[in-house]
Amino acid sequence: MELYLDSANLREIEEGFKLGFLDGLTTTPTFMQKEGITDIDGTIVKLSKIVPVLQIEALGNTAEEVVKEADRQLALGLDPTKTVFKIPVSLEGLRACKMLRNKGLLVNVHLVYTLQQAYMAMQAGASYVCPLVGRLQDQGHDALTLVKQCVDAVNHYGYNTKIMFSSVRHSEHVRNAINIGVHTITVPLKVLKALTDNNLTTMGTEQFIRDTRLMTVQVRDAMNGINPLVGATTNVKDAIIKMTEYGFGAITVVHTDGSLKGVFTDGDLRRLLQKDGEGILTKTIGDLEYKAPISIEAGSLLNDAAVIFKKSSVDTILVTDNGKPVGMLDIQDLNEG
Repeated sequence: MELYLDSANLREIEEGFKLGFLDGLTTTPTFMQKEGITDIDGTIVKLSKIVPVLQIEALGNTAEEVVKEADRQLALGLDPTKTVFKIPVSLEGLRACKMLRNKGLLVNVHLVYTLQQAYMAMQAGASYVCPLVGRLQDQGHDALTLVKQCVDAVNHYGYNTKIMFSSVRHSEHVRNAINIGVHTITVPLKVLKALTDNNLTTMGTEQFIRDTRLMTVQVRDAMNGINPLVGATTNVKDAIIKMTEYGFGAITVVHTDGSLKGVFTDGDLRRLLQKDGEGILTKTIGDLEYKAPISIEAGSLLNDAAVIFKKSSVDTILVTDNGKPVGMLDIQDLNEG
């Protein structure tokens, strides 16, 4: 199924065709007017250089006027093999369709609302027949049945015509078009961008990214660069202030030579306050007793850190480089890139 972008917004068009797999662009005078475009010819020429196939309006009260307008537009420098002239369905429009097809030009007969109109366009040799699904549904009509009837007519009678599903309002319309088996669909950028969205896909992708990060990133590269150190001679109150400034729930206590004394955590603080009261705040932090800290070498992978976090049920791990404290790894650092 061919996929067209339906727009006259240059920013949208450039964004859409960066994808590299759109088959072409459909646009209308109404789209251009809404975008404030006044140089229609200049815009058409510019768009023709951006998109693989450009479908543009050729208007006129008679078949001759439509053909004359198409010839005038081609004279702007458009490639006749990459330009499709859109003509509203009518007897004069269909006569113009046949005249343009006899010249080897491509034609989209659009503004189709009935099977009879579609049949006449097929019989006139239209390259595309374009029912407007959204507009029909707005009026309470069974537009999907009409589109299916058009596809069935092409397949049954062997017309060399592509049914284009247009006036797309939402992603469900795209699913409808696929199920019906249309040959072409033209879609606004907003709908186009939503077609790949799925919460389960997003969750799975994020999981893959997290797991890959765990297996490839070293601890030193995941730390936030802050090394929360206090000297062993610091009193507990000042150490707590420093802990708050560092933004960790733990702080590394070191001797005057920089060697490790231990790690003081906010959990330690709560236990000490419960046991000894506020008097603990004036004590020297180096006088407290410390267990061997839970630590990891900076060159280890985050995967190793994840195992430690899971086994120890802590939120922060001391990071060392050849035994020297160089920072802290927070459990949140595992998932931040």
